Amino acid sequence: MKSRERFLRAIRCEAVEYPPVWVMRQAGRHLPEYMKLREDHSFHELVKTPELACEVTMQPVRRYGMDAAIIFSDILVIPEAMGQEYSFRDAGGIQMAFRVQSAADVDRLEVSAITDRLSYVSDSLKLVRAELGDERALIGFGGSPWTLATYMVEGGSSRDYRFAKRMFYEDRALFERLMEKITAASIEYFRMQVAAGVDVIQIFDSWGGVLSPTTFGPASAEWMARIIEAIPEVPFIVYPKDGHENVASLRSMGAACVGVSWTTDLRAVKEALGPDISVQGNLDPIIVETTPELTRLETRRLLDSMAGVHGHVFNLGHGVSPHGRIDCMQAMVDEIRRT
Repeated sequence: MKSRERFLRAIRCEAVEYPPVWVMRQAGRHLPEYMKLREDHSFHELVKTPELACEVTMQPVRRYGMDAAIIFSDILVIPEAMGQEYSFRDAGGIQMAFRVQSAADVDRLEVSAITDRLSYVSDSLKLVRAELGDERALIGFGGSPWTLATYMVEGGSSRDYRFAKRMFYEDRALFERLMEKITAASIEYFRMQVAAGVDVIQIFDSWGGVLSPTTFGPASAEWMARIIEAIPEVPFIVYPKDGHENVASLRSMGAACVGVSWTTDLRAVKEALGPDISVQGNLDPIIVETTPELTRLETRRLLDSMAGVHGHVFNLGHGVSPHGRIDCMQAMVDEIRRT
C-alpha cells in the first residue's frame, strides 16, 4: 500500500497495517539542511519563494520517509494578503502592521485579491505535488478564522487575547463582520490549495482553547464549519489546541480528523468523537529532544494505547522544536514501522 493511500485510509477511519506518520508543522527546522538555508534566506523569503518552500517541505520527507508532507508556509499569509502585514518582534512573537479595532479597519481588509496575492503558495504546492507524485500525500493548511482574528485584533501575539474576546462580547456585529471576511478569504485560499493538488487540508485553531465552552462554538467552531462545508472535495483535519473538551462542536463541524495535543488522552478523544472521525497525535514534542531509547518507549506506549483503533494518524502533539534530535525522530518513525 502506498503511503498516500495509507494516510487517506487512516483519515477515513479505514484499516491500515500501521499508522501513517507525518509531523505537524515546522518539521524541518531542527534539520541542518534547513539551518543551512536560513543562513542565506529570511523566513519570509523561504515562504514566498516556491522553489525554497518546496525544498523546506521536502527535507523531512526525504530524511525520514514520512507518509505525508505539509506545505511550508505560515497561517498569517491570509491577513497579509488582506492588507495587514506581519513581522517578527525582536523579543519573539508576531507584530501586525496595525490593530483591527473599528469598522473602518475591517473595511480596509480586502478579500478579492487573495488568490493573486497568494499565488506563490499555489506554485509551491504544485512543485511539491510533482516531487511527491502519487506516492505520498500532500497537506495544505491555514489558521482558523478565530486564531487569525486574535492576531489581527490584538495587533500580534498576545497573552490574554483580551481585545479579541472583548470584541466578541461587546460588539458582536463588528466581530462577525471581521469573521465573515476572514472566512471568505480562507475559503478562496483553500480552494486554491485544492486546485494545486493537496489531498487534505489542516486548520490550526491554535487559540481556540482560550475560549470558554459556551463561546467556542460561535467564536470559532461555526466559522470552521462554514469553511469545511464550502470545500467538500478534500477531507479536513482540525487541530483545536487545548480545546478537546468541546466534543459536541468538534463532532458537528464536519472535519474528518481531529488533531490532539499531548496533554489529552488520545484514545479517550477518539472514543468521544465516535467511529467516523479519526485522530492524529499525540506524542509530547519534548520526547524527541531526549534519547532514541526513550523515544522508542514512548512511541510504543502510544501505539499500544491505540491498538485495534481504526482512524489514527501518528503525530507529535504539536510541532518540532529547533531542539528536536534527528536520531530521536528516526527512532520514532522506525518504531512505528515496526508495528
